[in-house]
Amino acid sequence: MLIRLLQKALNRSRSKNKTQVRTDSPTSISMTLQESIQTLTHIMGNSTDFVVRYISGRDDLPEIAICYIEGLIDANQLNRILESWLTVTLEADPMPGIESLLRKILPASPVNKLHTTQSVTSAVLEGKAVLLVDGMKDAFSTSIESLEKRAIEEPSSQTVIRGPKDGFTEDISTNVSLIRRRLRTPDLRVQTMVIGSYTHTKVTMAYIEGLADQSVVSEIKSRLQSIETDGVLESGYIEEFIQDTTLSPFPTLINTERPDAVAGGLLEGQIAILVDGTPFALLAPVTFFRFLHSSEDYYQRYDLTTFLRAIRFFSFVVSLLLPSLYIAISTFHQEMIPTTLLISLAAQREGTPLPALVEAIMMELTFEIIREAGVRMPRVIGPAISIVGALVLGQAAVQAGLVSGAMVIVVSFTAIANFAIPAFSMAAAIRLIRFVLMLLAGTLGLYGILAGLIPIYVHLVSLTSFGIPYLSPVSPLRFSDLKDLFVRLPWPFLKTRPKEMNRRNVVRQGMSGSQQGRK
Repeated sequence: MLIRLLQKALNRSRSKNKTQVRTDSPTSISMTLQESIQTLTHIMGNSTDFVVRYISGRDDLPEIAICYIEGLIDANQLNRILESWLTVTLEADPMPGIESLLRKILPASPVNKLHTTQSVTSAVLEGKAVLLVDGMKDAFSTSIESLEKRAIEEPSSQTVIRGPKDGFTEDISTNVSLIRRRLRTPDLRVQTMVIGSYTHTKVTMAYIEGLADQSVVSEIKSRLQSIETDGVLESGYIEEFIQDTTLSPFPTLINTERPDAVAGGLLEGQIAILVDGTPFALLAPVTFFRFLHSSEDYYQRYDLTTFLRAIRFFSFVVSLLLPSLYIAISTFHQEMIPTTLLISLAAQREGTPLPALVEAIMMELTFEIIREAGVRMPRVIGPAISIVGALVLGQAAVQAGLVSGAMVIVVSFTAIANFAIPAFSMAAAIRLIRFVLMLLAGTLGLYGILAGLIPIYVHLVSLTSFGIPYLSPVSPLRFSDLKDLFVRLPWPFLKTRPKEMNRRNVVRQGMSGSQQGRK
C-alpha cells in the first residue's frame, strides 16, 4: 500500500514537471490565423486594451491581422499601414512580401520577424504592432510607438544659475540621446538589458571605453544581470540592489537628472545607469566628497567655486553637529560658554519646563513634519503653508514657554544648512545621523558626540563604492587629486583625471587622443 502511494505521488510530480515544461517552453505560431489570435488572446487574459484588427483583400490573397495594445502605438502610423496594405492588395498581383511592404511603408522603423507566440506577446507589450498572416508561421513586428512624451525641461531638483537647463525625462531613448549630444565620440558604449519579470524595464549602462575601469564595468554589469525581481519602477530599485552595502546610511551611488552631470562623470571614468520610466540616472563609483560638489562648480570661476565649496563643507558640519553641540554645551559644559552669552541663555531657559534634548528633538520632528507636508501639499500652496507654518509654530512655541528662542535659531539654521548640501541623498543621511548624535549629546555631553563620530568615521573609512575607497583621495591620501576636492584650481591646472576612477588614462589636457590612449 505504501509503495502504491509513493508511486502515485511520483507520477503526479512527473506530470506536474511535464506540464511546467510545456507551459514555459516557446510555442510556435500556428499556420491558421484564428488559432494564433485565440492563443494570443488567451495569453493576454482577454484584456480589453489588446486590439486585433482584421484586414481582408481580394479573395485570392490571404487574410492578415494586426495586434497591438491600445494607447501604446501611434494611431496615424497604424492607419498608414492599413491604407497601404489595402492599396497593395487591390492593385498588385501577385502579393509582395510582407517584410518588404512594411519597409516601404515605414522606412524609418525596423521590421523584425517573430517565430513564437512569446516573442509576439513581448513585442506587443513593448508598444509594437505585430502582423499575422493566415498560412504563415512567422509574424512581423514594427515599431510605431506613441510619441506622447514629457518635453525636455529644466531639472526641478538640481537647479543651477549658470549652465545647461535641459534635464532627463522618463523616456530612456531621449536620455541616451541627451548624453550622445554632449559626448560625440565612438568610444561611448551603451549596453541595454531588461530587468523585472513583470515590468520588463529597460536598464542602460553607459561608459566611455578607455576611461572607465573595465573591472568596475564588469562588476556593475554582473550585479545588474543578477537582479531577480518582479519589477523596477525607478532607479532607486537598482541602487539598492547593486550598492556595496545595504545597511549603510551613506549612499554609494549618486543620482542626478542633469545630462551634463552624467557627461562630466563619464569623462572622469564613471559609469552611468539609466532606467526607463524615471528622469534620475545613477553614477558609480562615487566618493564621499562628490556629494558636496555641484555641476555648476565647473561653469563658474575657480575662486567663486572654491568659496561656494567652503560654504557647503561648513554647512555639512553645521547640519550634522550644531544641535548636538548646543545640547551638550548647554546641558553639561556651561563653563565653555562666555559669561554674557550664558546669562542670556539662562534667562531664556528660566521659564522653559523641558530639557534641551527634548526641546531639540521636538523642534526637529516638527520641522521634518512641516518639510514632508510641504512636499505632499499642492504645489501652489505648499511653499506658502510651509513658511507660514514654521514661523507661526516657532513664534507660538517661544511665547508659550515650551522652547527657548535660542533653540529655534539653532534648529532653523541647521535646517537651512542642510538645504545647502547639493545631493539630496547625502542630506537625508545627515538628517538621520543628526538624531543619533543629539541623543548621545543629551546623555553623555561632548563625550557622547565623540563616541558617535568615531564609529561614523571608521565606517566611512571602511566603506567602498564598487571597490573605490569612499573617502578617497583623503584616505588613502593622494595629493594629485586634492586640486579638485576642497578647492578647485583653474582649468589649465586640471590636467589629470581623478586616479581613483581611472588609472590607465589620467591625462585629459595637453596630449592628443592617440597619446592619451598610449598613456
